[in-house]
Amino acid sequence: MTEDEKWMAIALGLAKEAMEEEEVPVGAVIVQNGTIIGRGRNQKEKGKNPLYHAEIMAIEEACKALGGWRLIGSTMYVTLEPCPMCAGAIISARLPYLVIGADDPKMGGCGSVVNICQNEGFNHEVDITRGVLAEESTALLQTFFQGLRVRMKEKAKKRKEAAQ
Repeated sequence: MTEDEKWMAIALGLAKEAMEEEEVPVGAVIVQNGTIIGRGRNQKEKGKNPLYHAEIMAIEEACKALGGWRLIGSTMYVTLEPCPMCAGAIISARLPYLVIGADDPKMGGCGSVVNICQNEGFNHEVDITRGVLAEESTALLQTFFQGLRVRMKEKAKKRKEAAQ
């Protein structure tokens, strides 16, 4: 197991925790000098807040751990390519390295749809490694969304029965 796979496996564990809470299973860790300084998992549903993405939660925890907003010398490991909002937070936090599990062809802010993290117009660019434990990350997301579709069909059926 590589160093990147080791940290991504921890992010996957956080994604599984999110899934257990019926959140989209995304997990993130921020590592500096071989130590995790920030952890996060999606909590939008629980927190009733669209800002509660795994990356934002991990950045917030890392900033508190370091006592500042610049995460220079740190690496973020995230199971799904960050959305544009999270990509903006990553460059704002001056994270130099980002390791991504699965690409996000619908909302990806790091190359799939737009590339905020490597836009030369900004004052900071991020080095990106893609595809670390991508199969595991993708499988987790597929399992979640398959289950969500089943739950949504069951709710629709119950509403229809109740209306009759």
